[in-house]
Amino acid sequence: MSNGDEHPGTGRRGYVGGVVRDALGAIRQLVSGLRTAFLALLVLIVLVVCVLTVPLGVGLLAAPAALRALHRLAGAERARLARFGPEVVAPEPPTDSPRAALRDPTTRRELRWLARHVVVGLPLGLLGFLLPILAVRDLTFPLYWRLVPADVTATSIGIGSSTSWADAVAVALLGVGWIAIILGLGPAMARAQAHPGRRLLAAGPETDLSLRVAELTATRAAALDAHAAELRRIERALHDGTQNRIVSVTVLLGAARRMVARDPAGAQELLERAQSAAEQALADLRAVSRSILPPVLSDRGLAGALTGLAAECAVPCRVDVDVPRRCAASVEATAYFVVAEALTNIAKHSGASRATVTARLTGGRLLLTVEDDGHGGATAPSESGDGGHGTGSGLAGIRRRVAAHDGTFRLASPPGGPTTLEVDLPCGS
Repeated sequence: MSNGDEHPGTGRRGYVGGVVRDALGAIRQLVSGLRTAFLALLVLIVLVVCVLTVPLGVGLLAAPAALRALHRLAGAERARLARFGPEVVAPEPPTDSPRAALRDPTTRRELRWLARHVVVGLPLGLLGFLLPILAVRDLTFPLYWRLVPADVTATSIGIGSSTSWADAVAVALLGVGWIAIILGLGPAMARAQAHPGRRLLAAGPETDLSLRVAELTATRAAALDAHAAELRRIERALHDGTQNRIVSVTVLLGAARRMVARDPAGAQELLERAQSAAEQALADLRAVSRSILPPVLSDRGLAGALTGLAAECAVPCRVDVDVPRRCAASVEATAYFVVAEALTNIAKHSGASRATVTARLTGGRLLLTVEDDGHGGATAPSESGDGGHGTGSGLAGIRRRVAAHDGTFRLASPPGGPTTLEVDLPCGS
């Protein structure tokens, strides 16, 4: 009976927790959409001004810059939508020429998205920003209602006044209503805000997807190369380290067996050396096994694993991890490798006095940032794997591993610093 009573409660708690997480995720998505919607309003105004000033000749001169702003904003919206859901596959790069833009299907679709994002996305983004503020304001009103002047409106909607505890509680009930709206309508509002972008900014049926196919083919090749390199590393570690130590143990044991009758003291010394070699071989095996898939990931999760890396780093390192659920094991292993290589680079090459590691799980994607205040000057590796601080820097390996997951790799390291490494990985399940 006890088991039967516990399961419904656990199910209800899980359902409520899921509703709250979905609502909070929707608020974050709406607020992030508010930024692109505000920029869309500015771009729309600029485009309208360009059209109106075409007879004066000014519009034609400013139109290419306005179109480039439109294309960059559309790219930013695709990246934003990818952080909160499936990737929006970009079409072929559109043109910046005003005359060609009138015939370019991608530009026409982006213009339609621009208008809809202003009309729909901007109000929804404002609601996503204001609703939590209104909820907190009204819900906490009973705590400070006595401090509010009598002629000041009590509610957040501008009507009513509060002269008693009953009025204050009524205002708090309005706050409960705001929370109900957030929980019940927040995800739908986020979907409505994202719908024009997902429909109009994705590659249309007239778009050639060969570039995307080529990109996926390259990332698959990068995954195979990274896998082969990892196998070679493991083979070298076993051959050069563990195997040699085991051979040494065998030789020492054979020599001790032959000496045990005529020189027991010498045989005892050889046995001690054999034991030491066996212990070193065992340590090498453990090191190799940890490099394949660090057990700390299984034992303590990504947060604990990254905290352990920061604790072992020679440079003081702060860790900020907000990953409420587990990612796919391969993604966590890649994230661990990225941070480990980045911290190794910082300790060896940067001359930094401090570093920061940040991990966020947003919309099904794991966002990693590693920053340091060093002298900078690191260069991002090319697609072929060249570049970085030099041979052995690890940046090429990071790029290959990230590309294998169809993630993104960004490195900003101006001379004089600071250096910021950003990695975006699809979390998987």
